[in-house]
Amino acid sequence: MNALTPPKALADAIRHLLYPLVRFMLSRGVTYPFFAEMLKGIFVDVAEREFKLGGKAQTDSRISLLTGVHRKDVRRLRPIVAGEAEHMPQAVSLGAQLVAAWLSLPRFTDGAGNALPLARLARNGGEPSFEGLVASVSKDIRSRVVLDEWLRLGVVRLDAADRVILQTEAFVPQKGFDEMLFYLGHNLHDHAAAAVHNVLGESPPFLERSVHYDALQPGSVAELATLADKLGGQALLALNRQAMALEQRNAGAAVPARRITFGGYFYSEPTQPEASPAPERGAPRPTS
Repeated sequence: MNALTPPKALADAIRHLLYPLVRFMLSRGVTYPFFAEMLKGIFVDVAEREFKLGGKAQTDSRISLLTGVHRKDVRRLRPIVAGEAEHMPQAVSLGAQLVAAWLSLPRFTDGAGNALPLARLARNGGEPSFEGLVASVSKDIRSRVVLDEWLRLGVVRLDAADRVILQTEAFVPQKGFDEMLFYLGHNLHDHAAAAVHNVLGESPPFLERSVHYDALQPGSVAELATLADKLGGQALLALNRQAMALEQRNAGAAVPARRITFGGYFYSEPTQPEASPAPERGAPRPTS
């Protein structure tokens, strides 16, 4: 089956998008054969879910036609990909709820809306306390278990007065690899989904904007990084508070629930990429 060649601009965009992901995969020992097999399954899954005709059930033949994946592979992969879904680590699920409460509920914030330092136990520091924060979200888990895990992940630290200090303004673990991988997949998926939605002209468009410059010195980049961190944190806090209030208002509504993601990022690299070193004399040269 001969696939049509996509427009150059589309191919360039896909290549640019995949570059950092391939860099990450190679750094973790993920090889091309593994990724190719995974990608084959993703093509089958997307065709199955997103490209039905008039609500009719998809056939192996039509999925093969849409994707270019051989029909025998389609038949093999369909039962596998049907059961796959994003898996949220338990630490992320509970942690996101706790940080949202810590940054939103008046008794856990100061007058400026910043997360208060919390005594570990209510009997030691009164209210508010970390023990009270955990109890406000779940009665089924001990605050000590959460604290130990958060200290491991770098989400909190203990100060000289043995108070629990929030390290981040959103639940982004600094050390737990599985938790960091969850956010890698979740955040990049939602950013890419918003951008694709807009490029395809689907309505209403999502917010997906950026500011970019390419003639800055390192000191200026550091200054902008600090400003971006400050403004981004303010935006996340404001949206978090409003989202929590609206979620409480919407509780019990008969309308099917929807999820949202709002985020920000800052990135910098040399404007002119460094040239690849010349192959050693006698070494094989790459071919394309």
